[in-house]
Amino acid sequence: MRHLRPMTLLGSLLLAVVAALTGTAAAQAATQAARGPYVALGDSYSSGVGAGNYIGSSGDCKRSTNAYPYLWAGLNSPSSFSFTACSGARTGDVVAGQLGPLNSGTSLVSISVGGNDAGFADVMTTCVTSSDSTCLDRVNTARAYVSSTLPGKLNTVYSAIRSKAPNARVAVFGYPRFYKLGTVCIGLSETKRKAINDAADHLNSVISQRAGAYGYVFADVRGMFTGHEICSGNSWLHSVDWTNIGNSYHPKAVGHSSGYLPVLSSVD
Repeated sequence: MRHLRPMTLLGSLLLAVVAALTGTAAAQAATQAARGPYVALGDSYSSGVGAGNYIGSSGDCKRSTNAYPYLWAGLNSPSSFSFTACSGARTGDVVAGQLGPLNSGTSLVSISVGGNDAGFADVMTTCVTSSDSTCLDRVNTARAYVSSTLPGKLNTVYSAIRSKAPNARVAVFGYPRFYKLGTVCIGLSETKRKAINDAADHLNSVISQRAGAYGYVFADVRGMFTGHEICSGNSWLHSVDWTNIGNSYHPKAVGHSSGYLPVLSSVD
């Protein structure tokens, strides 16, 4: 028996170490599972226009259960989830009507905004219905606005978020490029498609710069949508939808689940 005691002692020590490690792992898992309040702000790209299955009480805001904020909340079970993103929202709308749920206890905020300020809907309408030159003129007007005026409006939004939710991790989402270039595609000319893509890149660049100035994470979805643009043959975006015009140029449900959601999950 005397010869067994060292082994018994060693075994006991090993069991204690395993128990301690197991307890640590369990504690870490519990910490990861215990997520704080999540607030989803922004425009139609966050509310889920084009993704279907809209929440009835959201009315014209068209908040979808297929939208990436709703999907993330379902997977991660935050202690509370406030979904205030709304179709058509501009920067001023976010500040005036969406920030109510934010407070010092807010853990995570996501937001997409800026496209409507820049006249996204009018740009696309002009480019679909007019000549190349008219389209390019409208795109250039939007680009000028993004360069000169939008940065200040984004600052106002990001400052308001910082003031109300100083402890939150903030994911600022950009916008996907709409078109795959260099391929035969019915609809807009290659000239129009390239101008629209370049404008999206410019908008993303300005949003990224302003988000970075506040220490916020720029959530870039362009890589996820590469190969899934309009004209790709496997688009995660609606083209012109004549049966439901509001869906046009918005992500489909798969765009939220396979494009936006993984980006938010990587940011959190």
